Amino acid sequence: MIPSAFDYVRAGSAEEALAALAEHGDEAKLMAGGHSLIPLMKLRLAAPGVVVDIGRINDLSYVKDDGDNLSIGALTRHRAIETDALIAEHAPLLAHATSHVGDPQVRHRGTLGGALAHGDPASDLPAVVLAMGGTLVAQGPNGTREIGADDFFSGFLETALADDEMLTEVRIPKMAGAGWSFQKFNRRAQDWAIVGCAVVSNGTTGIGLVNMDFRPTRSAGAEAAINGGGSVADAAAAVAEGLNPPADNNASIEFRNHLAGVLVTRGLEEARGSGE
Repeated sequence: MIPSAFDYVRAGSAEEALAALAEHGDEAKLMAGGHSLIPLMKLRLAAPGVVVDIGRINDLSYVKDDGDNLSIGALTRHRAIETDALIAEHAPLLAHATSHVGDPQVRHRGTLGGALAHGDPASDLPAVVLAMGGTLVAQGPNGTREIGADDFFSGFLETALADDEMLTEVRIPKMAGAGWSFQKFNRRAQDWAIVGCAVVSNGTTGIGLVNMDFRPTRSAGAEAAINGGGSVADAAAAVAEGLNPPADNNASIEFRNHLAGVLVTRGLEEARGSGE
């Protein structure tokens, strides 16, 4: 299908992008790599009156060592994250999971901030940021604010970002030496995951899930079980507690629940081994 008509604005800075959002209100949508917004527009599931292109704001593409955290610009391309030495050393889970996003063409155009701001529960990277306890930085007319990953994803393709805000930075705790695992099951290479999970074991265990609820989420049940001294089997049995996985042509709710238990089992076992 062809998108409905829209105006196009190219922003040269975060300030220009925010000015465009302020001018056009909820009629405006930001576009970074375009891999999330453009398909929705083609399907007429999104019909912005104004598309604000932020893909050329180079000031928001970086990886910095900020003491206990890595600070990553929201417009950092997936390929840059996949190959960055700081991320490989201090957040290898993020680098590994990013290498599984789409195909090389997608990874050379798509951005970390775009993937997170889209808020898709079937996306890999929200699960990683949730498992690692990341923080997202939003900039708006009243300055910047920090949003914990647990509070950022509010619904299906919905986030805590206001209409006049943009995501500018992602902060990830440094976890060199932590155990980690990324598990993903799909029908074909480059497909969206039917179910996936990101596991971090670093004193306590964080478990982010892919495609297991109406929004990107952690498995509170599995985390409580394993962090409370339970076994891997206990955690796997509790993985779907309180969640509402979708049923579609790829999988029933029952199959997704079962598959999540299998992948979390593998993830916890691998994380234990990788942290030794």
